[in-house]
Amino acid sequence: MDESLKRLLDAEMRAETIARQAEESREQLIQSALFEARAEENRFEARIPELYAAFLEKAEARAGQTISEMKRRYDERHTQLRDMAEAREEEALSAAFAMLIDPDADG
Repeated sequence: MDESLKRLLDAEMRAETIARQAEESREQLIQSALFEARAEENRFEARIPELYAAFLEKAEARAGQTISEMKRRYDERHTQLRDMAEAREEEALSAAFAMLIDPDADG
C-alpha cells in the first residue's frame, strides 16, 4: 500500500510539474506575442510619415495632372473662341459700318 501511495504522490508531483511548465510556456508565448505585436506597431508608426509623404506626393501629382488638363482645355476653348471671333470680325465690322451709315437699316 505504501508503494502505491508513493507512486500516486510521484505521479501527482510530475503532473504538477508538467502543469507548471505548461503554464510557464503559455506565459512565455503570450509575452513573446505581445512583444512582437508592439514591435510591429512601432514599425508601423515609424512608417506613418513615409506613408503620408507617399500619399501626399500621389495626391499632388494627380492635382498637377488635373490642373494641366484643365489648362489644356481652357487653352483649346480660348483658341476656339478667338477663331470664332476672328471669323465673325468682318461680318461684325460690316454690320457696325452699316449701322453707322444708316441707323434705320436692319443689319
